[in-house]
Amino acid sequence: MATPELASGTQPPITQGLRGMTRAGARSVLVFRFDTFVAAIGMIIQVVLTVIVWRTVYEGHGQVAGIDQSTAVAYAVLAACFQTIVMPWAFSSIPLRIRLGQIGVDLTRPQSLIAQALAQNAGTMLARLPIGLAGLATGLLLGGLQPPHSVGGALIWGLSMALGVANVMLANLAMSMVAFWTIDNGGPMILYRFGTAFCSGALIPLWFMPGWLQQILGWLPFQAQMYAPLTIWFGTLTSTQTVITLALQVFWIAVLAVLLKIIWSRAVHRVVVQGG
Repeated sequence: MATPELASGTQPPITQGLRGMTRAGARSVLVFRFDTFVAAIGMIIQVVLTVIVWRTVYEGHGQVAGIDQSTAVAYAVLAACFQTIVMPWAFSSIPLRIRLGQIGVDLTRPQSLIAQALAQNAGTMLARLPIGLAGLATGLLLGGLQPPHSVGGALIWGLSMALGVANVMLANLAMSMVAFWTIDNGGPMILYRFGTAFCSGALIPLWFMPGWLQQILGWLPFQAQMYAPLTIWFGTLTSTQTVITLALQVFWIAVLAVLLKIIWSRAVHRVVVQGG
């Protein structure tokens, strides 16, 4: 039997709390409107330069590593736009809340800290969508980007992108929990961001890397974040390859979820409230 609150259409407190955390994550970006505007302008400039540079690299060459100019340019544009959405510089407030001693308050809330952090991160990503869309629009106007080849391809890409975002959020949250042991994890975060950008194919497509390195990165979780959905965008994979790619993304989501739970079970015993 439904409770009076639910019967009247009111959402449970836990759901309301998570929605509040999502809105808080979005507001943390949108409250600085000028910064968002500048970031969008920077994204447009980055896309313009990306198109110019990659076209220059390919000038006089039909293909490089079996990849033609239009595919390489489109990949670089998509990677730049998607990276600015799913890999913001401050992708978790947990390290800051640990340093300020606010983590103790978070632990008293009805929602788990993991759910709070994921909801907040989702809000941050949603608020950064206009920045990425500005880059995508610029890429389309410059002819450096083409939409998926078919509606079915677009739907499969959307599924792969959703799985990639889930992969990113779980990996980012697991990494941010290092702060429970280090308090200040600025250094590890910088290394993590660079390593993730490289290994996910956001900086350099995996197809331009040596064969042995492609084999290694192809089985790591990072390629499931960026490289997998981008290769599906172009529709160059066979049906079997597409299924394998999606299966690997799901596999790494499951692995990261288990890893995150293990890290959290250990981190909760190390909470040290500092300051307030």
